[in-house]
Amino acid sequence: MSAMHRDTSSDLKVVASNLKDVLEISNTSLKMRKAIVELCNVVATRGARLSAAGVLGILKKMGRDTIKDGEKQKTVIAMDGGLYEHYSEYRNCFENTLNELLGEEISETITTEHSNDGSGIGAALLAASHSQYLEIYESWEQ
Repeated sequence: MSAMHRDTSSDLKVVASNLKDVLEISNTSLKMRKAIVELCNVVATRGARLSAAGVLGILKKMGRDTIKDGEKQKTVIAMDGGLYEHYSEYRNCFENTLNELLGEEISETITTEHSNDGSGIGAALLAASHSQYLEIYESWEQ
């Protein structure tokens, strides 16, 4: 989808090439190529906005969506994946939506960064927290 947004040629040659090479659809009209670019935009925007809403839910659960006792807590959100890393339209829409949902004052305390191997790090954190809960649970049984 990223290449679709970057195609600034008047006849959308990159879009036509992608349709032919990837989907084996040739001889598309300019009208059809414009519609496909718009469809890609809608899908990417929806995905980014849904992702931002999910992150907002996590921030709310953690209590990071408000300022407590006048203290502005700094929060860093680590994002992993090629979509966030390479697709600037998605990344910008995600960040703008999150800022819109949080409001200006809170969004100043939130930073979003790309994290290489965030999935591996997330899995390690989940395993560590699960182990901690198992220890607590086992201590209750005694």
